[in-house]
Amino acid sequence: MKEFILEVCVDSVESALAAVNGGASRLELCANLIIGGTSPSPYLYQEIRKHSDIPIHVLLRPRFGDFCYTDAEFSILCQEIAAFRDLGANGAVIGILTPDGDLDTERLKVLCDAAKGMSLTLHRAFDVCRDPYKALEEAIDLGFSTILTSGQENSGLKGASLIGELVARSRGRIAIQAGSGVNAQVIEQLYPLTGTTAYHMSGKTTLDSVMRYRKENVNMGLSEISEYEIWRTEEAAVRAARNVLEGL
Repeated sequence: MKEFILEVCVDSVESALAAVNGGASRLELCANLIIGGTSPSPYLYQEIRKHSDIPIHVLLRPRFGDFCYTDAEFSILCQEIAAFRDLGANGAVIGILTPDGDLDTERLKVLCDAAKGMSLTLHRAFDVCRDPYKALEEAIDLGFSTILTSGQENSGLKGASLIGELVARSRGRIAIQAGSGVNAQVIEQLYPLTGTTAYHMSGKTTLDSVMRYRKENVNMGLSEISEYEIWRTEEAAVRAARNVLEGL
């Protein structure tokens, strides 16, 4: 495949550098990837930018949970998109829904206007919207360049049918980027099923903490997640995915 996008989602400098070294086309930068991602610190963005000039799209999500935001949360999103635009981020990854499950086009238009030339991706709020075909057309009208989707399933492979239909209906007007559970093997399966040339992955591996002293019975957050496991992007996983894309 001559032209493709391999976007790697990262939430640390170490993961970003592994993604770059593995051959990522661009980064989606977030915090708290373990809970699906929230808005990152601008200082994390700046630290990564010191080490690489790879395009960075910044996920803007004020909290874990649904995508129906309060006035205060929307205000935060407006300030974040302006701040990362001023820092030089190449793109923003955003999404807002109404209580009825439609795209909140009024608020999204405000964010799109504030982006002022940044590339815009509609994130996986799309995967829990009521009508994906209506949302597709609305995203195009709003000026989004990409929709990140798992085909409204828990993995891109399970949602391959809808992803393929979105690719067909988009007719090249917007990129349909397959995500969730994507790796080299999944890309090999998804491409003939969907025809999409844009993929999103984390390449996650779990590292053991360097801590020797451990207080195993104390949790800082979710009890099912160990405080002594570190999620990182694995360079080899990204490279394997790139090799598959180059060979298609």
